[in-house]
Amino acid sequence: MKKNVHSLWLRASSRPGVFVKNECSFYCQGMPKVSEEHRLARREQILVAASRCVAREGFHKTTMADVIREAGLSAGAVYGYFKGKNDIIRAIAERSIGQVPHLLHDLVERAEPVHPADAVEVFLERMTAIIEETGGDMPRVGVQAWAEAARDPEIHAVAMEQMGAVRSALEDVVRRAQRDGTMSAEADPRAVAQVLFALLPGYVLELVVLQDVTPASYVAGLRALLR
Repeated sequence: MKKNVHSLWLRASSRPGVFVKNECSFYCQGMPKVSEEHRLARREQILVAASRCVAREGFHKTTMADVIREAGLSAGAVYGYFKGKNDIIRAIAERSIGQVPHLLHDLVERAEPVHPADAVEVFLERMTAIIEETGGDMPRVGVQAWAEAARDPEIHAVAMEQMGAVRSALEDVVRRAQRDGTMSAEADPRAVAQVLFALLPGYVLELVVLQDVTPASYVAGLRALLR
């Protein structure tokens, strides 16, 4: 059977893909789509590589070329997920503390009485999970991200957004604790949330510099102070 080459090229130009030959004719078959699982895994690969770079060199010295080399991917693959370094920094920030407000809201909704120290414990559990997932780089990355936020307006905006969401959730925890009677009803929820929030980077700094603090010891000390 004679193939219609003209119609074959028309089909190929209107539907990019690959040529496949069956028993009767050629036809154009589209390339398989990348699964969502694959995309998420590749994105995570890039973020982990970026975290390693930042932990070693800091945000300011780390370049996209460093991230590409560390990830073992092509430049096109990396830029397909992130337009630049600030996009990666935003993604790292969202991954590290982006889930914390949701976890704190879950705490507010639980049936048992809520204590303000419970909120810090929830954060430390999340931090521990992130450290295990990233091979220990996240605390050093966090400290350097705060320093970068002081000099880069765009990173400052990311930090403001993420930290503001956590502190707002902490206010909700304080209000719930007041309803439960585990905190004075006369306390200012916003002021208490400011202090509770300050404990979170404090833990990270001790973890990075002094290296002798644990979630259990930190929460135990806080509960002792709040008795």
